[in-house]
Amino acid sequence: MNTIVVESQYFAPCIFYKNVNKISHVEFDVYETWQKMSFRNRCTIMGAGGPVTLSIPLEEGRSQRRLMKDVRIANRYPWQSQHWKTIMSCYNRSPWFEFYRDELEVLFQKQVNFLVDWNLACWEWTLKKLGWEISTETTTEYIVHYDMTKWLDLRSKILPKSIMQNFPEPVVYRQVFEDRTGFVPHCSILDLLFCEGKNARVILAKEGS
Repeated sequence: MNTIVVESQYFAPCIFYKNVNKISHVEFDVYETWQKMSFRNRCTIMGAGGPVTLSIPLEEGRSQRRLMKDVRIANRYPWQSQHWKTIMSCYNRSPWFEFYRDELEVLFQKQVNFLVDWNLACWEWTLKKLGWEISTETTTEYIVHYDMTKWLDLRSKILPKSIMQNFPEPVVYRQVFEDRTGFVPHCSILDLLFCEGKNARVILAKEGS
């Protein structure tokens, strides 16, 4: 098994990257039907008071029934500047924020119309920071069942409501506000990068981390 198929996500939780660690190819399913209450348009970061959800506004709202590839971002709202300000507020004093700040700020200034394109931009940015070379494609049709001897199908497995049930052993590392909030599992990959920097790659490769 050397390929993952999964929905595109907005700076996905660390557990996704842990599953990707030993994979050589990822395909993002863009022919699936949009589903609300997922990480497709939101991510979880950590603030001093606990988890903070960043949510991207969508044209036609979250209850639409479009294919994922056709879901448009509602750019009439200043969501990028708001998300960036929140990230800075949460991580300004984290050990590695300054290391990533400039390039990430440029990403948040990029105008993108489709949610899939934004998620792919976030994915590519993260791959570069982790130093991973993983081939990436988007699907050309919707396939209900994949050959499980060749594919790891993570579609609809990494969801806010069921992530702890599906992945009871999260990626563990030292978080900025852990002394106040305790360790909060399954945060965005951004949390791991800002807290651990270049060591993130080692942590993701550990068995049982």
